[in-house]
Amino acid sequence: MIRIALTGPESCGKSTLAATLAKYYKADLVEEYAREYLNKREGSYQREHMDEMARGHHLNIKLSQNSIQIIDTDFIVFKVWSEHKYNKSSKLINELVDQSLFDLHILCTPDIPWEDDPIRESPRDREYLFGKFEQSLQQLNRNFIIVNGSHENRLEKSIRAIDALLN
Repeated sequence: MIRIALTGPESCGKSTLAATLAKYYKADLVEEYAREYLNKREGSYQREHMDEMARGHHLNIKLSQNSIQIIDTDFIVFKVWSEHKYNKSSKLINELVDQSLFDLHILCTPDIPWEDDPIRESPRDREYLFGKFEQSLQQLNRNFIIVNGSHENRLEKSIRAIDALLN
């Protein structure tokens, strides 16, 4: 089983790229559980809800049985966001990050226009948060690539990296 996770700050194209990659590879798309969770709560949440979202996301990943999985959002997102918003991440989130479930992380740069969304919170912090994602991936010694530019450029670079992983 090959798991590819997309990561990065809000409104950087993770979901769009994940859906395109899943279609291209005929892979399972594991959508971002936090989006579903937050939409049901009209965007309202507290620190303790971060663990609920992480648990739900982990369950959805475990339920996918396709040989290739494209996962919209990894657990580093929960860690970086928790530390940004609440100054720390939980034991559960840290444990999920440490499990290293993904064969490749695709880090999306925030070089595309911000798209308003009722559950998005930090349009001015995207560059700062991008740096935190990159730093986390490096510190954890994870296999990752950075994609930027147009959707086509992001897709092409992602496909090259995934194909290299599959071969």
